[in-house]
Amino acid sequence: MSEDITIFQFKESDDEGLETLRTISDATRFNDWMYDSINPFCQGKILEIGSGIGNISERFYQNKQDIVISDIRQNYRFFLAEKFPNLNKEERILDLDLIHPQFRQQYSKLINSFDTVFALNVVEHIKQDSEAIANCNLMLKPGGTLVILVPAFQTLYNHLDKALFHYKRYDKKSLQKLFFQNQLQLQKSFYFNAAGIPGWFVSGKLQKNKTIPKSQMKIFNSLVPLFKIADSLLLNKVGLSVVCIGKKAL
Repeated sequence: MSEDITIFQFKESDDEGLETLRTISDATRFNDWMYDSINPFCQGKILEIGSGIGNISERFYQNKQDIVISDIRQNYRFFLAEKFPNLNKEERILDLDLIHPQFRQQYSKLINSFDTVFALNVVEHIKQDSEAIANCNLMLKPGGTLVILVPAFQTLYNHLDKALFHYKRYDKKSLQKLFFQNQLQLQKSFYFNAAGIPGWFVSGKLQKNKTIPKSQMKIFNSLVPLFKIADSLLLNKVGLSVVCIGKKAL
């Protein structure tokens, strides 16, 4: 039976999350792979929800894509401002709470503003996940694209998920349901990173780690070219993460 976590309190300082993001930041092959997996669906003016320390933002920035980045945590926004001074100067680093109780009023300037909104490993932190998707939809222009990546398969929920404040893990059906509930037209859904499943299970379930060990991430990163082939051979029918892409109605 999978572990169940139902109550978390928001932490201004997320030590486990920050350590995990720093560990993943060194995994350049893995970050490139994730970027390459979502980039074909990201066009025009782009908003990233939950940018963290900019591991994926950096790829968009380096490729001179029209991106606005955001995070709810002040310490991450400070980090992003130092990393991307030009974006900070252009006021493209936002304090954005995806489930603010007065979302429409608080972020009225963002409504119907973006061609693409994407959130990678964000929605699983939010108990009101359907509300989060609804507010992503609000910020899209008519016909705009929403890209969501979340952890897959509740049976994999373990100490890593708990430490990172994941309310739950998803599968294609449950993530697609959130899109349908919010009148998003599903374009594509697929699993990502099948090879990550054994490592997540061993590290989080058997070893009971609260953060990803740097040594494990370094080995994983070195093997990414093989893992990409594995995903192709498996036709993206299983993975540590699940991705959904949907369109806002015209």
